[in-house]
This record gives sequence, C-alpha cells and structure tokens, in this order.
Amino acid sequence: MKIVVLDGYTLNPGDLSWEGLKEFGEVIIYDRTAYNTEAILKNIDDATCVFTNKTPLEKAVLRKVKHVKYIGVLATGYNVVDVREAHNLGITVTNVPAYSTSAVAQFTMALLLEICHHVGAHNRAVKNGDWSNALDFSFWNFPLMELEGKTLGIIGFGRIGQATAKLANAFGLNVLFNSRSRKNELETENCVYADLDKLLTHSDIISLHCPLLEGTEGIINSKNIDKMKDEVIIINTSRGGLIKEKELAEALNSGKVYAAAVDVVSSEPIDKNNPLLKAKNCIITPHIAWASFEARKRLMQLAVQNFEHYLNDDPINVVSS
Repeated sequence: MKIVVLDGYTLNPGDLSWEGLKEFGEVIIYDRTAYNTEAILKNIDDATCVFTNKTPLEKAVLRKVKHVKYIGVLATGYNVVDVREAHNLGITVTNVPAYSTSAVAQFTMALLLEICHHVGAHNRAVKNGDWSNALDFSFWNFPLMELEGKTLGIIGFGRIGQATAKLANAFGLNVLFNSRSRKNELETENCVYADLDKLLTHSDIISLHCPLLEGTEGIINSKNIDKMKDEVIIINTSRGGLIKEKELAEALNSGKVYAAAVDVVSSEPIDKNNPLLKAKNCIITPHIAWASFEARKRLMQLAVQNFEHYLNDDPINVVSS
C-alpha cells in the first residue's frame, strides 16, 4: 500500500513521528504541495491513501486519481476536500475532531490576558531600559484591566466554546453563550444561553467559536458591532471569514471596539493589505491556537487511529457519507 502525505510539515516540523503510518505501508511525506492540480496529481502519483491538511482535493483532482480509496484530513475542518464528489467516487474521507479543544481554549484566554495586561509590550519596555530609567518603582504603558465581574459572550458552544467558558468562569467572568441549539443542560448560574442580540448588547468581550457557515459568515460586521457595548473586546480563534475585516478595522480605529485579537484571517497566510494589520489595538497571531505540541501529538495519533479503523472495515469520523 502506498500512502502519501501532501503537506506534513505544519503537523510535524520534526518533533513528532510518522512511524504509526509507516506500519501500514510505504509512506511518502511531502512537507508542502503547491495548490495547483498538476502539482497535487504529481505528488499523489499512484497512492491508494492520501493525507492532507490544507492542500485542496477538489473535484478536478478526485476524478483523475481513480486509485485513491481513502483521504485522511489532518484537521477538524474538511472543506479542503470535495466530500460530495469523494462519496460519489467511493472514496472514504475522515477528519480529526476534538484534538485541539484544550489548546484553543487556553490560547483564547492567552489572547484576552494579553489585551488586559500587555505583558509582551511591558517586557520589551523593561528590556529597552524604561524601568531602569523610571522615576517610580512601578510603571505601565497601557491601561491594565481585571476580568472579574465582566461578561464574556461566546458565539458557538461546541467543545471549544464550552472549554473556554470553564476557563472564563475561573477568572470570575460571567458567560453568555449562543449556539444553534439552546443546550439547557449546559447552563449554570454563571453560564447561560442568550439570543444573539442579547449577547451582542450585554457582553464586554465577545469570543468566536462557531463554524464558518452561511449563517455565520461575516457575523462580526458593522451592523452587529453597532449593537455592542462601547469599547467591547473581540476575539477570534475560529475562522477568519466570521469577521468583515474592513468593518472591524474601522471600529477599532474609531474606538468603538477597544481591542481585538485574531488567530485567523480571511486569507492565510495573511495578505499584506489586510486592513487589520494597520488597525489600532489589534493582535494578530499566525493561526497557531491549535498547534501546541500536545494537540499535534493527539492529532497524529487520532489520524493513525482513523486509518486503522478504515483498514479494518470499521471506519470512524467519516465525513464523506
């Protein structure tokens, strides 16, 4: 059996092992594959099984690789594969859900705490001599903020949204959450369901944890921002398309939004003309919330587990049915 990994570097830049896959056959690993049909077909060659993270496997490719029987997506999101066409062609496609729940929830709080305390900027100020030259024993270059008693609105309340709520409650934040279903069983004294308008109008901080769907695309837009509290904080560790970036940038520059922190943007790597790059009080990180060593290790293990189940005629986490 020939197995090809089209873009293995992001998952495993050298600190993990592909040995689990190599138990099943010949494995060829490409760090990256160019996003064009010719390059993708060349690297797939005569493989029976293909693994991809972000390399697209669209209809034009799938129809030309008649030998491929299995596609393992090395991520939770699987929109890089035309799963409908894969199903029509008898190709099994699996994804890896829930591997990064703790990592993304933790990263969400890290972004929020950076907004509250500007730890990085104060560290740089000390290293640049500002503290040594200060007249007082203590100084700060930015307002410092406590979280206790404030309200965090979470849009999307799956595993990551729920994990974020638990961390938020530990910091003394009250949580409002909005999801496609109310989930009464998840409500507590300090974590309650709210319709979207109530969440937008009552939250001091809004964090996005929903999938990118027709109903959520551009959910952070000027109309919804106008409903929010003045000096609201917005965090996005989900999908870049949830935000109308030009409209958020305008709200940041006007002061309506106090600060934003985004780990994802509409086009990745980020376009040099993205309006958020020059917006006031905007933290941008390069899509790394998922990428802790522990989360990537789980992802590798679960991807191998998916493949083993498929080979044993007991497929799990199938998204092409």
